[in-house]
Amino acid sequence: MKISDIKALLNADVVCGEENLGHDVFSACGSDMMSDVLAYVKDQAVLLTGLVNSQVIRTAEMMDMVCIVFVRSKKPTADMIELARESGIVLMTTEKRMYEACGLLYKSGLVGNGVHHE
Repeated sequence: MKISDIKALLNADVVCGEENLGHDVFSACGSDMMSDVLAYVKDQAVLLTGLVNSQVIRTAEMMDMVCIVFVRSKKPTADMIELARESGIVLMTTEKRMYEACGLLYKSGLVGNGVHHE
């Protein structure tokens, strides 16, 4: 799935990284606890979260994630946007809640746990 597909499925707005919307992604996770992301997430390209602070960007960067989607219309700060730009991470925001956003992506073939649908 391309990041542009995620944008369309979630009716999301791109905050930064629009030049990377053509990037392919194969898995995602949803969490507001960055400690869980660090402890349990492996090989996930997309993070869905409602947490808005710079640790989200730093965690995504450490985990080699390429896209963060903020749910519930959360908006990243200017500092977060700058960090994401420096790291080449796409930031998007959607009105959808975490459960619905994750469900839509999963139903469309974007899975978790590094499992790839062929």
